[in-house]
Amino acid sequence: MQGSGRSAVFPSYESFLGIVTTMIEQYAKFMKMASETRWRGDVASLNYIETSTLWRQEHNGYSHQNPALIGSLMALPKHSIRLFFPADANSAVSVMAHCLRSKNYVNLIVGAKAPTKVWLDVEETERHCLAGASVWRRYSTDDGMNPDVVLVGIGVEVTHEVVAASAILRNEGVRVRVVNVVDLMILGQYGHHPHALTEDAFNSVFTADKPVFINFHGYPKEVAALLFGRKSNGNGSRFTIHGYEEEGTTTTPYSMLRLNHATRFDLAHEAVLKVAVDQPDHPIATRAHVLGSYWKHHLREHEKYTIEQ
Repeated sequence: MQGSGRSAVFPSYESFLGIVTTMIEQYAKFMKMASETRWRGDVASLNYIETSTLWRQEHNGYSHQNPALIGSLMALPKHSIRLFFPADANSAVSVMAHCLRSKNYVNLIVGAKAPTKVWLDVEETERHCLAGASVWRRYSTDDGMNPDVVLVGIGVEVTHEVVAASAILRNEGVRVRVVNVVDLMILGQYGHHPHALTEDAFNSVFTADKPVFINFHGYPKEVAALLFGRKSNGNGSRFTIHGYEEEGTTTTPYSMLRLNHATRFDLAHEAVLKVAVDQPDHPIATRAHVLGSYWKHHLREHEKYTIEQ
């Protein structure tokens, strides 16, 4: 427990952690004031783990779908808050090891409790988590060089859809760069959080001018708020953010993604339309509408199948 001087780990259903939000906020504010004193030493970080997240609460239903704690923590003193979204088991282990070694933070780790695909090997994972985000070259076109679009995953299930969307687009001749973000606060304007990337570092990962499609675990507005101050964001049209739209019920796991427009087909559809508009001479331009219609039909067939079953 925290009072013993050891690390505190608090796992919970994602929707239930909202019950203790005010206690987390009080502790973060206490840590801010404590850091301003000379006599108080370092203490082990307080670590919260969100499991049974909204994307796999299809059995309990709408009442158990709530990622609001992310936004609550983003509003707290920046030097004491860390938010992590490991996309697989290897990254979860790396993030947890870091959090248990850390001092004076409130760490939030958001992840799935069900078995999932492992995307990177151990060495790749360590470098990825240290950086906070990286280009996943093996799932990109030509290691991510000269992309038409950038696809970004932040979270477990949504990253799976990003990788699948990349495969679909690459098969259709669209050049894709896949990026995964494990440390959410790197996205914010440089100087607003200790982990925020410089503008040059940000552009080296996300490019300076290509359309970016983000699939986020929580509410899209949280990522939009972080990107607001970025110079390369321009008027905001370069980044399209998918995430939880407060659409849910007791249904199948994939239907949760479909209801919130976070499937591989939603991403691929928007991507080909954007490429067709920005690059009218691109080979995909004459097929964008046909492909998009097919993918929308595929989602409609999935909806009918779910209802019938």
